[in-house]
Amino acid sequence: MALRVMHYTPRTIAFLTDLMHPPLTPDPRPIQRLHNAQFEASEPVYKSFNVTPEGAVLSNPVNAPGAHSSVTFTADRLRFREELTGLTVDEFVQRVSTVVEDVIDLIPIQLFTAQQVTIRTLVNPRNFKDSRQFLKAGMFGFDAETADFGREPHLYGIRMVFPPGQGEPNAHSLRIESFNSDPRSVYVENQGSFGPTVVQNGIAAVGENIAETYRFVVERALAFLSHFDARQEA
Repeated sequence: MALRVMHYTPRTIAFLTDLMHPPLTPDPRPIQRLHNAQFEASEPVYKSFNVTPEGAVLSNPVNAPGAHSSVTFTADRLRFREELTGLTVDEFVQRVSTVVEDVIDLIPIQLFTAQQVTIRTLVNPRNFKDSRQFLKAGMFGFDAETADFGREPHLYGIRMVFPPGQGEPNAHSLRIESFNSDPRSVYVENQGSFGPTVVQNGIAAVGENIAETYRFVVERALAFLSHFDARQEA
């Protein structure tokens, strides 16, 4: 994936995408056949198969606390989750595309009515050791104003929503916050919302939507952050 030069080195901790479709009666048998076929053909994308009240689930064992690797097949969506598994964006795109291509041969899905993609990334400011100070002083320009609360906030953050517009048909919801687990890191989350994908026209858009959501983070959100970081150098 070709990206413009990044201002920071992002450490992406989560890739998630929901592919919504018209409701179907849950049936775990096609998913079990898919799982068996992957085992017989080559190394499977997911090693485990389970049936839960929510739907059939394919998953991988994970060791890190809080890590998760799965795809869940509910009545109205395919839900992919990769959290703290070390996957790159290209690997996640490949994983989602492979499973979707196999699934549409087994389940009568003609249309994905919408797609939602969430990317969660951490970056370290260049000129601040504490992300709270970076957001408070560098981005927001706060000084003593927070004294009105009688105590210092433990977390600073901002949320921006970018609706569809001319030349930008998709929506993005961006969160930038200090990170509770590591004060040095800034937490950046982008949720991209995309329109329908007609299956008979191909599923390339499914992977392209993931890539666009990621590019919004590394090319736009991180460029935005760098303006406030650079001011301290001056």
